[in-house]
Amino acid sequence: MGAQVSRNDFEWSYTEEPHATRRKEIIKKYPEVKKLMGHDANLKWVVMGMVLFQIITSYFVRDFHWFPFFMMAYCIGGVLNHSLTLAIHEIAHNLAFGHSRPLLNRAIGMIANFPLGIPMSVSFKKYHLEHHKYQGDEDYDMDLPSRLEGALFHNSFTKFLWLILQPFFYTLRPLFLRPKPLTSLEVINITTQVLFDCVILYFFGWRSLAYLTFSTFLAMGLHPVAGHFISEHYMFVKGFETYSYYGPLNWITFNVGYHNEHHDFPNVPGSRLPEVKKIAPEYYDNLPCHTSWTKVLYDFITDPAIGPYARIKRKRVEAGEQNGNTLVKDRSD
Repeated sequence: MGAQVSRNDFEWSYTEEPHATRRKEIIKKYPEVKKLMGHDANLKWVVMGMVLFQIITSYFVRDFHWFPFFMMAYCIGGVLNHSLTLAIHEIAHNLAFGHSRPLLNRAIGMIANFPLGIPMSVSFKKYHLEHHKYQGDEDYDMDLPSRLEGALFHNSFTKFLWLILQPFFYTLRPLFLRPKPLTSLEVINITTQVLFDCVILYFFGWRSLAYLTFSTFLAMGLHPVAGHFISEHYMFVKGFETYSYYGPLNWITFNVGYHNEHHDFPNVPGSRLPEVKKIAPEYYDNLPCHTSWTKVLYDFITDPAIGPYARIKRKRVEAGEQNGNTLVKDRSD
């Protein structure tokens, strides 16, 4: 079964997450960083090109035998579909059309959603922004694994299974732990996605639709690009809760690896995040980071110090209970 995980609880913190403080310091010292904020005018065209490529590919793979079909879904379709989920991540921050045109951002997000096979663009936004606002909060941050996940996946073999099943946990966790009412935009997202799937099914056949859906789930589980799920916030070094990845896969993932930089400046598009590091290197060069997402996955499986519990978590405390540098938030809403 492999090495038993040594942790039986999360790493608890009563201090604020580090990004707001670092953001203020960097802006004060380097005000020119604000020029990097704003939308990326090229993002919508990149998304459209990727969506078109996946539609065309789904047509041609419909007659493939099972092995090349699987390999295409894992190596090509999976990479592109995972990249589209990270385009949706960019769009969730209104980085395709800017904050002044939110509906255009939601529309391009739904288009980016098409090749994924399942509707997720609008729902992702409403949970992801809370991950930024309440990083590590035990009630609000749905990026955190549940206690059940920590208890069940406690050795190398079960952590291996957890990585394979990660798309299901990542998708279903918010629905069970923090369900929210369905919004009209979510209904539109679901409706347009179902219509797209029906069009693919009718004109191309079930294998084309299966190719798109398999590509999504294969690349969100045990796949090199899915290493960012683990690399971003799992505690590989005690006391550090966010990690950047500086490697070649950033090129196809909208620089999501620059994750400290992203949490410090979520209004800076991924295409400009390397500039943040160049402007303020002393704030990032000494932070622990990753250079290989594949190694991240390997270490997660084999290292007994790392598992679903290897996350920094914050208790929810009422205003007035703590002072100084401790977490003080009244979230009675």
